[in-house]
Amino acid sequence: MYPPELVAPMKQELTGAGFKELLNAEEVDAAINKEGTTLLVINSVCGCAARNARPAARHSVENASKKPDHTVTVFAGVDTEAVNQARKYTLPYPPSSPAMGLFKDGKLVHFLERHHIEGASAQDISENLQGAFEQYC
Repeated sequence: MYPPELVAPMKQELTGAGFKELLNAEEVDAAINKEGTTLLVINSVCGCAARNARPAARHSVENASKKPDHTVTVFAGVDTEAVNQARKYTLPYPPSSPAMGLFKDGKLVHFLERHHIEGASAQDISENLQGAFEQYC
C-alpha cells in the first residue's frame, strides 16, 4: 500500500475533474450497476498513469460530444477492496493498472488495458475513449 499523502495528488487529478472516488466493494457495485454509461478508471502511481492515463481520461470527458453518464475511479495499491471488486467487473481481462472500462447498464462494453495505455499518447487514448463514447453513450 502506498501512503495516502503520496497518492492524494494523483487521485485529485481525476476527482478534481469530477470523477467519483470509490473506496469499497459496495460503492463499486452501486456505481457499475447504475443505469446508463459509466467510465471506470483504475488509477495507479506508475508513469504511464501520470503521463497517459489520467490526462487522457480527463481530456476524453471534457472534450467529447457524447459523454458517459457517470465517471468513477479506484486506485490500485491503495483502495484494495474497491480495486478487487472493480476487477471482477472487468473479467475476462487480467488485472491491469492503469486501465479504463466503459460500462453500459452494468455490462463492460469497452476496455483499455495497461498495454493499450503505456505505448500510446494521451491524445490517442482520449480519441479511443471518445470513439467508445460515440458508440455507447
